[in-house]
Amino acid sequence: MTLDLRCYLVTSGTDRHTVETAALAAGAGAGIVQVRAKELSTRDLLSLVLQVGEAVRRANSATRVVVDDRADVAWAAMRARGNIHGVHIGSTDLPVRDARAMLGPEAIIGYTTGTLDLVQSTEPFADALDYVGAGPFRPTPTKDSGRAPRGVQGYPALVKASSLPIVAIGDVQVADVPSLVATGVSGVAMVRAIMGSDDPAQVVRQVVRAFDGVRVS
Repeated sequence: MTLDLRCYLVTSGTDRHTVETAALAAGAGAGIVQVRAKELSTRDLLSLVLQVGEAVRRANSATRVVVDDRADVAWAAMRARGNIHGVHIGSTDLPVRDARAMLGPEAIIGYTTGTLDLVQSTEPFADALDYVGAGPFRPTPTKDSGRAPRGVQGYPALVKASSLPIVAIGDVQVADVPSLVATGVSGVAMVRAIMGSDDPAQVVRQVVRAFDGVRVS
């Protein structure tokens, strides 16, 4: 499976703004939308996931939608024939191979890492994954990983150590993207830079252009 990881939106919020911003990002070329709403009940999360999936489908059928942490919710959404394609999990969630068995061979499964040791530790089950998220790039209030920020200089070693595509995450801004592209990462995941923007579509277009070798103005 070939994924477009260049611009990867991680949502925040649980209201109509979340759904609308996801659709705008997809329409502008975001390859992945991850629905993250840890505070919601299981049923409310499923409802949000289905809403985002449908809005994204209408905006850009090529954009893939995954659920943060909850393989069970991803499974339920896929069973309901929602526009949901997989899950993004971490070390405290359902084990990778169990998630793969639950969701099937065509599902997208991403995994959170950050340090070189963590990236290397994914190799024994890399065949069950599609990509690795690595961060934080810099400190971010949206998620406390407990890991030191990587900075641009931290990514070349992670890219070299992994057989999987690496997505940088952690308060990445548009101005950071050209430097990160040069490290070999396959994409950047953004939360606030897109969700908090007055023009989320323009942010997405700038990121995609940076990966395509066009200078970001």
